[in-house]
Amino acid sequence: MAEDMFEELLRRTREDYDSLGIPVAAGEVTIEERMLSMPDGVRLKTYIFHMGQDNLRGGDRAWPVILQRSPYFHAMDSYRVHGAELARRGFVYIVQCCRGTGESEGAWEPNINERQDGLYTVNWLAEQKWVKNIGYWGDSYLALTGWCMADAVPEKVKGMYLGVYGTDRFTSAYCKGLFRHDVLTSWAMENAGRPVEADYLESCRFRPHNRVDEAMWGGELSWYRDWIRSVKEDDPYWQEGFWQLLRDIPKRVKIPLLIREGWYDHHLGSALKSFESLNDEAREKCTLQIGSWNHFSMNCLEWDEPENLQNSEVESMVDWFWKLLVEEKVPEKKTHVYIIGADKWIETEEWPVRTDSIKTWWLSAEQEADRIRVHKLTEFKGKAGKVGYSYNPDNPVPSLGGESMLKTMEHVGSMIQPEAGWREDVISFVSEPVREDFVIGGKIQVYLTTASDCEDTAFTAKLMEVRENGESVNIRSSITTIAADRRDDVYKPGTPTEVCIEMWDIAWLVKAGSRMRLDISSSDFPQYAAHTNYPGIWSEQEKCRVAHQTIFCDGDSRIEIPVLKYPNHPEAV
Repeated sequence: MAEDMFEELLRRTREDYDSLGIPVAAGEVTIEERMLSMPDGVRLKTYIFHMGQDNLRGGDRAWPVILQRSPYFHAMDSYRVHGAELARRGFVYIVQCCRGTGESEGAWEPNINERQDGLYTVNWLAEQKWVKNIGYWGDSYLALTGWCMADAVPEKVKGMYLGVYGTDRFTSAYCKGLFRHDVLTSWAMENAGRPVEADYLESCRFRPHNRVDEAMWGGELSWYRDWIRSVKEDDPYWQEGFWQLLRDIPKRVKIPLLIREGWYDHHLGSALKSFESLNDEAREKCTLQIGSWNHFSMNCLEWDEPENLQNSEVESMVDWFWKLLVEEKVPEKKTHVYIIGADKWIETEEWPVRTDSIKTWWLSAEQEADRIRVHKLTEFKGKAGKVGYSYNPDNPVPSLGGESMLKTMEHVGSMIQPEAGWREDVISFVSEPVREDFVIGGKIQVYLTTASDCEDTAFTAKLMEVRENGESVNIRSSITTIAADRRDDVYKPGTPTEVCIEMWDIAWLVKAGSRMRLDISSSDFPQYAAHTNYPGIWSEQEKCRVAHQTIFCDGDSRIEIPVLKYPNHPEAV
């Protein structure tokens, strides 16, 4: 994370604690540092923040404990802020360095040791007389370290607050065979266990990509190679071992959970799969929050500064743990989602909610007057015909406004977009102004009848709202490949075939007078790896070629948008 962003988060964190209504105790906060031995003898550095007693083990009082386990000890300043503020409010805060990170012993191998180390730590805590009860809290990798043991924790663990992470790792790694570079290639470079000085974008472009670690990063990263060669959801890597265990944990969880997500967080798709797979017992005690923020709970609407964003994780987290651990109340089932454009939250019984209707717009071959590469998007089947463009993997469309990005944080979220038809390999379809407000709620799907002169290739779609001032702002985008949609069938170049581009869930108010705009292309880089236009495993391919693409406006190419009944929703707040 950029240093200025980290400082901004620290500043905001302190302000958020200051605004809480919980009384603060006077006095000094004590920080104990200990090396906690795991069963195999490896010792993990563990920091214990507490207040009001010289020695936790010397008194009769038991305290509510909030635990985190982290590999990110460049963020120790943040943990010190949380530790001091939570201790002053009556909690014991504990943060532990994951194996091989910070001052913890052992080898750093992401993910693999977290379940056994985490379970040993919480079981050790449960045996301590000074521990009244335990709550686990974490975002991102710190949420992984909670999720991976959530089904086997001792009775003293009363719940977990888990943000911006999901247990379906394949969903966080791939979309229809295209690797999420901006999430996992960047993470691998920053968490390789050694300094990596190579240029990030050059690393993403390197072919064959399965040699980038040795060629540019200073040596082999076996776990990264596992990610980039396991391109299908049913590959053994995702269906066995740790990732299979993690994916199935929500089915077995019994404790209350608060799952906190952002509409433009790169783990949203995985997190919603985790929520949907919870068993009935856990679901009745689960809270789902989805706000209009990115991976770091920051507003990511370039065109708006909402007044009702409610993006303080501190306020949400402390309130939830206070009720759970101090007042000892069992949470009730709750789903709380933010509607972009309305600046309002709604409470629903479930997510995804049942929609009122599906709005369909059709891709028309009719071109707008005096605008190259701009065609009409119609509410009735429009002019039949076809539209073509060429896609060069060495000159991919740059990601601007995306939902599955991390490294390129300045381009995450809903941003003002270039003019329609802004590149030769981008075809825009624009509707007439909509006649009344409506709210998108759920997954948007784009169906295209396509053809290519290559055995495999990619197609992208980006949906935008063109506001009355003429600005286009992105709502959702996604990608697919011919091979992924045809599964095991072999594609014959030049043959018309249907592909479906499914986008992640969203809640978005489209206002009367706005136009809908749909951009079709074949790349979105570095949000996704640039398809080489050759079939097979992308990371093994040494060369690329130009693809000549055709979109058929034949009455089947369309976009389907699920509609909620808001703005008259009775639970709008």
